Amino acid sequence: MGGRRDSLDRIAAALERMAPAPAAPLDWTCAPAYIWDGKTAQRVEALDALPLNNLRGVDDQKARLKDNLERLASGAGSHDVLLWGARGMGKSALVRAAVASIQSVNAASMALVQITPQALDTAPALFAMLDKQPRTFLIFVDDLGFGADQHQNMLAVRSLLDGGVMARPDNVRIAVTSNRRGIVSRSANESEALHERDERDDALALADRFGLTLAFHPCDRETYLEIVRAYTDPIGLEINEEEAMAWAIARGNRSGRTAYQFATEMAGRARLALKA
Repeated sequence: MGGRRDSLDRIAAALERMAPAPAAPLDWTCAPAYIWDGKTAQRVEALDALPLNNLRGVDDQKARLKDNLERLASGAGSHDVLLWGARGMGKSALVRAAVASIQSVNAASMALVQITPQALDTAPALFAMLDKQPRTFLIFVDDLGFGADQHQNMLAVRSLLDGGVMARPDNVRIAVTSNRRGIVSRSANESEALHERDERDDALALADRFGLTLAFHPCDRETYLEIVRAYTDPIGLEINEEEAMAWAIARGNRSGRTAYQFATEMAGRARLALKA
Protein backbone atom coordinates (compact mmCIF):
# COMPACT_ATOMS: atom_id res chain seq x y z
CA MET A 1 0.00 0.00 0.00
CA GLY A 2 2.81 2.38 0.90
CA GLY A 3 4.60 1.62 -2.38
CA ARG A 4 1.52 2.46 -4.39
CA ARG A 5 1.09 5.74 -2.53
CA ASP A 6 4.73 6.60 -3.15
CA SER A 7 4.27 5.93 -6.86
CA LEU A 8 1.20 8.14 -6.98
CA ASP A 9 3.06 10.89 -5.16
CA ARG A 10 5.96 10.68 -7.64
CA ILE A 11 3.55 10.81 -10.60
CA ALA A 12 1.76 13.82 -9.12
CA ALA A 13 5.07 15.58 -8.52
CA ALA A 14 6.21 14.87 -12.08
CA LEU A 15 2.96 16.21 -13.53
CA GLU A 16 3.29 19.31 -11.39
CA ARG A 17 6.79 19.92 -12.72
CA MET A 18 5.56 19.48 -16.31
CA ALA A 19 2.67 21.90 -15.92
CA PRO A 20 3.48 25.45 -17.05
CA ALA A 21 3.88 27.99 -14.30
CA PRO A 22 0.90 30.33 -13.95
CA ALA A 23 1.37 33.53 -15.89
CA ALA A 24 2.41 36.50 -13.83
CA PRO A 25 -0.18 39.28 -13.58
CA LEU A 26 0.30 41.88 -16.29
CA ASP A 27 2.06 45.02 -15.11
CA TRP A 28 -0.02 47.97 -16.33
CA THR A 29 2.40 50.56 -14.96
CA CYS A 30 5.51 50.31 -17.09
CA ALA A 31 4.80 49.86 -20.84
CA PRO A 32 3.92 52.79 -23.11
CA ALA A 33 1.18 50.81 -24.87
CA TYR A 34 -0.80 47.58 -24.80
CA ILE A 35 -2.99 45.60 -27.19
CA TRP A 36 -6.20 44.05 -25.84
CA ASP A 37 -7.57 41.11 -27.84
CA GLY A 38 -10.66 40.46 -25.76
CA LYS A 39 -9.06 37.98 -23.39
CA THR A 40 -5.53 39.10 -22.65
CA ALA A 41 -3.36 42.18 -23.02
CA GLN A 42 0.00 42.24 -24.74
CA ARG A 43 2.66 44.76 -23.80
CA VAL A 44 4.09 47.01 -26.50
CA GLU A 45 7.62 47.87 -25.48
CA ALA A 46 8.02 50.85 -27.83
CA LEU A 47 5.16 52.99 -29.09
CA ASP A 48 5.37 53.53 -32.87
CA ALA A 49 4.92 57.30 -33.02
CA LEU A 50 6.29 60.23 -34.96
CA PRO A 51 7.40 63.34 -33.08
CA LEU A 52 4.31 65.50 -32.71
CA ASN A 53 5.96 68.42 -34.50
CA ASN A 54 6.48 66.26 -37.59
CA LEU A 55 2.74 66.08 -38.25
CA ARG A 56 1.86 68.97 -40.56
CA GLY A 57 -1.40 70.42 -41.77
CA VAL A 58 -3.30 69.48 -38.59
CA ASP A 59 -2.12 72.17 -36.18
CA ASP A 60 -5.52 72.83 -34.60
CA GLN A 61 -6.22 69.11 -34.16
CA LYS A 62 -2.78 68.62 -32.57
CA ALA A 63 -3.27 71.42 -30.08
CA ARG A 64 -6.76 70.33 -29.03
CA LEU A 65 -5.92 66.65 -28.67
CA LYS A 66 -2.71 67.29 -26.75
CA ASP A 67 -4.49 69.66 -24.37
CA ASN A 68 -7.20 67.06 -23.74
CA LEU A 69 -4.66 64.33 -23.04
CA GLU A 70 -2.64 66.58 -20.74
CA ARG A 71 -5.83 67.13 -18.75
CA LEU A 72 -6.46 63.38 -18.62
CA ALA A 73 -2.90 62.69 -17.46
CA SER A 74 -3.19 65.29 -14.70
CA GLY A 75 -6.53 64.00 -13.44
CA ALA A 76 -8.48 67.05 -14.65
CA GLY A 77 -11.72 66.87 -16.63
CA SER A 78 -11.15 65.44 -20.10
CA HIS A 79 -13.17 64.16 -23.05
CA ASP A 80 -13.58 61.04 -25.13
CA VAL A 81 -12.38 61.88 -28.65
CA LEU A 82 -13.67 61.17 -32.14
CA LEU A 83 -11.21 61.80 -34.99
CA TRP A 84 -13.03 61.53 -38.32
CA GLY A 85 -12.65 62.47 -41.95
CA ALA A 86 -10.38 62.03 -44.94
CA ARG A 87 -8.21 58.95 -45.09
CA GLY A 88 -4.47 59.32 -44.85
CA MET A 89 -4.57 62.66 -42.99
CA GLY A 90 -2.89 61.37 -39.84
CA LYS A 91 -5.75 60.54 -37.45
CA SER A 92 -4.16 57.39 -36.04
CA ALA A 93 -0.67 58.88 -36.23
CA LEU A 94 -1.85 61.90 -34.25
CA VAL A 95 -3.28 59.73 -31.46
CA ARG A 96 0.00 57.84 -31.09
CA ALA A 97 2.13 60.99 -31.37
CA ALA A 98 0.07 62.88 -28.79
CA VAL A 99 0.31 60.03 -26.29
CA ALA A 100 4.07 59.76 -26.90
CA SER A 101 4.38 63.50 -26.33
CA ILE A 102 2.68 63.16 -22.93
CA GLN A 103 4.94 60.22 -22.08
CA SER A 104 8.06 62.20 -23.00
CA VAL A 105 7.30 64.46 -20.04
CA ASN A 106 6.15 61.72 -17.67
CA ALA A 107 6.31 58.15 -18.96
CA ALA A 108 4.32 56.79 -16.04
CA SER A 109 1.38 59.15 -16.44
CA MET A 110 -0.40 57.52 -19.39
CA ALA A 111 -0.54 54.45 -21.62
CA LEU A 112 -2.28 53.74 -24.90
CA VAL A 113 -4.42 50.59 -25.06
CA GLN A 114 -5.51 49.56 -28.55
CA ILE A 115 -8.60 47.38 -28.76
CA THR A 116 -9.91 45.79 -31.93
CA PRO A 117 -13.55 46.45 -32.87
CA GLN A 118 -14.20 42.71 -32.54
CA ALA A 119 -13.20 42.87 -28.85
CA LEU A 120 -15.33 45.86 -27.90
CA ASP A 121 -17.88 43.77 -26.04
CA THR A 122 -15.14 42.68 -23.63
CA ALA A 123 -14.19 46.24 -22.68
CA PRO A 124 -15.87 46.05 -19.24
CA ALA A 125 -13.37 43.33 -18.28
CA LEU A 126 -10.56 45.58 -19.51
CA PHE A 127 -11.93 48.53 -17.52
CA ALA A 128 -11.99 46.39 -14.39
CA MET A 129 -8.26 45.74 -14.83
CA LEU A 130 -7.46 49.42 -15.41
CA ASP A 131 -9.52 50.74 -12.52
CA LYS A 132 -7.38 51.86 -9.57
CA GLN A 133 -4.15 51.62 -11.59
CA PRO A 134 -1.75 54.48 -10.73
CA ARG A 135 -1.79 55.95 -14.25
CA THR A 136 -4.26 57.00 -16.93
CA PHE A 137 -5.22 55.12 -20.09
CA LEU A 138 -6.43 56.10 -23.54
CA ILE A 139 -8.45 53.28 -25.10
CA PHE A 140 -7.86 53.42 -28.86
CA VAL A 141 -10.37 52.07 -31.41
CA ASP A 142 -8.85 52.56 -34.85
CA ASP A 143 -10.82 52.79 -38.11
CA LEU A 144 -14.33 52.19 -36.83
CA GLY A 145 -16.83 51.63 -39.64
CA PHE A 146 -20.36 53.02 -39.70
CA GLY A 147 -22.04 50.80 -42.27
CA ALA A 148 -24.74 48.23 -41.65
CA ASP A 149 -22.12 45.51 -41.14
CA GLN A 150 -20.57 47.57 -38.31
CA HIS A 151 -23.82 48.14 -36.43
CA GLN A 152 -22.87 45.95 -33.46
CA ASN A 153 -19.52 47.69 -33.11
CA MET A 154 -21.25 51.09 -33.08
CA LEU A 155 -23.63 49.90 -30.37
CA ALA A 156 -20.69 48.58 -28.35
CA VAL A 157 -18.87 51.92 -28.52
CA ARG A 158 -22.05 53.79 -27.61
CA SER A 159 -22.43 51.54 -24.58
CA LEU A 160 -18.86 52.26 -23.49
CA LEU A 161 -19.40 56.00 -23.82
CA ASP A 162 -22.78 56.02 -22.09
CA GLY A 163 -21.73 53.79 -19.24
CA GLY A 164 -23.76 50.96 -17.80
CA VAL A 165 -24.13 49.01 -14.62
CA MET A 166 -20.36 49.24 -14.13
CA ALA A 167 -19.16 52.84 -14.35
CA ARG A 168 -16.16 53.59 -16.51
CA PRO A 169 -13.05 54.33 -14.42
CA ASP A 170 -12.13 58.00 -14.07
CA ASN A 171 -8.62 57.25 -15.33
CA VAL A 172 -9.85 55.93 -18.71
CA ARG A 173 -10.91 57.83 -21.84
CA ILE A 174 -11.69 56.57 -25.35
CA ALA A 175 -10.36 57.73 -28.73
CA VAL A 176 -11.99 56.50 -31.95
CA THR A 177 -10.89 57.14 -35.54
CA SER A 178 -13.13 56.79 -38.57
CA ASN A 179 -12.77 57.54 -42.27
CA ARG A 180 -16.49 58.22 -42.53
CA ARG A 181 -17.00 61.53 -44.35
CA GLY A 182 -19.62 63.89 -43.02
CA ILE A 183 -20.10 61.87 -39.86
CA VAL A 184 -21.35 64.86 -37.89
CA SER A 185 -23.40 66.40 -40.71
CA ARG A 186 -27.07 66.76 -39.77
CA SER A 187 -28.43 67.63 -43.20
CA ALA A 188 -30.72 65.24 -45.03
CA ASN A 189 -32.58 65.38 -48.31
CA GLU A 190 -35.72 63.84 -49.68
CA SER A 191 -33.91 61.57 -52.11
CA GLU A 192 -31.80 59.98 -49.41
CA ALA A 193 -32.57 56.27 -49.15
CA LEU A 194 -34.08 54.99 -45.93
CA HIS A 195 -31.07 52.81 -45.08
CA GLU A 196 -28.77 55.76 -45.73
CA ARG A 197 -30.76 57.89 -43.30
CA ASP A 198 -30.60 55.09 -40.73
CA GLU A 199 -26.83 54.86 -41.11
CA ARG A 200 -26.50 58.64 -40.83
CA ASP A 201 -28.68 58.72 -37.72
CA ASP A 202 -26.65 55.92 -36.14
CA ALA A 203 -23.44 57.81 -36.86
CA LEU A 204 -24.87 61.01 -35.38
CA ALA A 205 -26.09 59.19 -32.28
CA LEU A 206 -22.56 57.93 -31.72
CA ALA A 207 -20.80 61.20 -32.60
CA ASP A 208 -22.96 63.11 -30.11
CA ARG A 209 -21.48 61.06 -27.27
CA PHE A 210 -17.93 62.34 -27.77
CA GLY A 211 -16.97 65.49 -25.90
CA LEU A 212 -14.24 66.31 -28.40
CA THR A 213 -14.70 65.85 -32.14
CA LEU A 214 -11.79 66.54 -34.52
CA ALA A 215 -12.37 66.73 -38.27
CA PHE A 216 -9.69 65.92 -40.87
CA HIS A 217 -10.10 67.19 -44.43
CA PRO A 218 -8.04 66.62 -47.60
CA CYS A 219 -5.16 69.06 -47.67
CA ASP A 220 -4.71 71.77 -50.27
CA ARG A 221 -1.74 72.00 -52.61
CA GLU A 222 0.43 74.12 -50.33
CA THR A 223 -0.19 71.99 -47.25
CA TYR A 224 0.53 68.82 -49.21
CA LEU A 225 3.86 70.21 -50.42
CA GLU A 226 4.67 71.41 -46.88
CA ILE A 227 4.18 67.87 -45.61
CA VAL A 228 6.44 66.50 -48.35
CA ARG A 229 9.17 68.99 -47.42
CA ALA A 230 8.83 68.12 -43.75
CA TYR A 231 10.22 64.71 -44.73
CA THR A 232 12.68 65.71 -47.45
CA ASP A 233 14.24 68.91 -46.07
CA PRO A 234 15.94 67.21 -43.07
CA ILE A 235 17.90 64.97 -45.46
CA GLY A 236 18.76 67.78 -47.88
CA LEU A 237 16.60 66.39 -50.67
CA GLU A 238 15.12 68.83 -53.17
CA ILE A 239 11.80 67.95 -54.74
CA ASN A 240 10.07 68.82 -57.97
CA GLU A 241 6.66 70.28 -57.10
CA GLU A 242 5.00 69.19 -60.32
CA GLU A 243 6.25 65.66 -59.85
CA ALA A 244 4.92 65.71 -56.28
CA MET A 245 1.51 66.86 -57.51
CA ALA A 246 1.48 64.25 -60.27
CA TRP A 247 2.11 61.57 -57.62
CA ALA A 248 -0.92 62.79 -55.64
CA ILE A 249 -3.13 62.95 -58.73
CA ALA A 250 -2.20 59.39 -59.67
CA ARG A 251 -3.35 58.24 -56.23
CA GLY A 252 -6.54 60.27 -56.24
CA ASN A 253 -5.88 62.35 -53.13
CA ARG A 254 -3.62 64.84 -51.40
CA SER A 255 -2.96 63.59 -47.90
CA GLY A 256 -0.21 63.17 -45.35
CA ARG A 257 0.07 59.51 -46.27
CA THR A 258 0.45 60.31 -49.97
CA ALA A 259 3.08 62.95 -49.13
CA TYR A 260 5.04 60.41 -47.08
CA GLN A 261 4.86 57.85 -49.89
CA PHE A 262 6.17 60.40 -52.40
CA ALA A 263 8.97 61.45 -50.04
CA THR A 264 9.88 57.78 -49.54
CA GLU A 265 10.05 57.27 -53.30
CA MET A 266 12.29 60.31 -53.80
CA ALA A 267 14.55 59.32 -50.91
CA GLY A 268 14.80 55.78 -52.26
CA ARG A 269 15.82 57.01 -55.70
CA ALA A 270 18.53 59.12 -54.06
CA ARG A 271 19.61 56.14 -51.93
CA LEU A 272 18.73 58.07 -48.76
CA ALA A 273 16.65 57.18 -45.73
CA LEU A 274 13.89 59.37 -44.34
CA LYS A 275 14.27 60.55 -40.79
CA ALA A 276 11.42 60.27 -38.30
